[in-house]
Amino acid sequence: MILLVAITGRDCSQLIERLRTLLPEVEVQLWSECTDYSAVEFVLAWNAPADLWAKLPNLKAVSSFGAGVDSIDLTAIAPSIPVVRIVDETLASDMAEYVLTHVLAQKLRLKEYFLKQSQGAWKPKRAYAHQHVGILGYGELGKACAKRLVANGFTVSAWSNSEKQEQQVTCYHTENGLNTMLKQVDYLVCLLPLNQHTTGIIDAALLSKLQNHAVLINVARGKHVVDADLLAALDNNSLRGATLDVFAEEPLPEGHPFWFHDKITLTPHCAALSDINTVTEQIAGNVKRLLNGEWLVNLVDRTKGY
Repeated sequence: MILLVAITGRDCSQLIERLRTLLPEVEVQLWSECTDYSAVEFVLAWNAPADLWAKLPNLKAVSSFGAGVDSIDLTAIAPSIPVVRIVDETLASDMAEYVLTHVLAQKLRLKEYFLKQSQGAWKPKRAYAHQHVGILGYGELGKACAKRLVANGFTVSAWSNSEKQEQQVTCYHTENGLNTMLKQVDYLVCLLPLNQHTTGIIDAALLSKLQNHAVLINVARGKHVVDADLLAALDNNSLRGATLDVFAEEPLPEGHPFWFHDKITLTPHCAALSDINTVTEQIAGNVKRLLNGEWLVNLVDRTKGY
């Protein structure tokens, strides 16, 4: 059996070394060095080459290298083949800390003060009184962020594809529920999975439903946002600011207007980075389950894309 690491755009040597240590009975190979495609039964993927899947006649399982599966072309993989993702409690905690930090940074006007410092300007102002955070997407990461925000005194609402119940979070679903939530929140945090229904969801129509003092925080995927619509909302003062950790093209191209906008706080897709030990242990565990004929964990619902 070959475990094929089909991850492009990064050095996979440390990852492969760790997987070989955890799986001494399995041949672990990089996709570009594969010696026998017919022996590949498990693929670890992130932006895998588009022509790879057709070369794997005996593929039995696929794992995403991240919490999402939007980097995998699910249409190219037979419906009978299980697809799994990474669920990392540390990642959820890191994401919650990032979201809380940037909500507070926007509330306390830190971006404004950084700009004033560069101008040598001494102009103190009261922090914003805004306390209502709305979360788009209420999976594991959304729940972790909501818990941290509630613990720090924020009012939290959340919108998800299906109906959910929480004691300390007001939950919404359906389009009407989304519209109701958008009108109320001061900070909108995007934690949605990326699929055909959520691509471009943060567009002019959605942004127009927010209060003009609202702030967008996107820590999900860059393709959730229509860049031109976000810039227009910031420029016409129908949105106060934005914190962006993810982008449609990464690294963000030189010269992109996001780099220079005084209402945008930008970070390089670092809100929550998976720990290699946690990730490899989960992957190795699922490979062993496959070898033993057991159900894999963290299965993805192919109809939902998460």
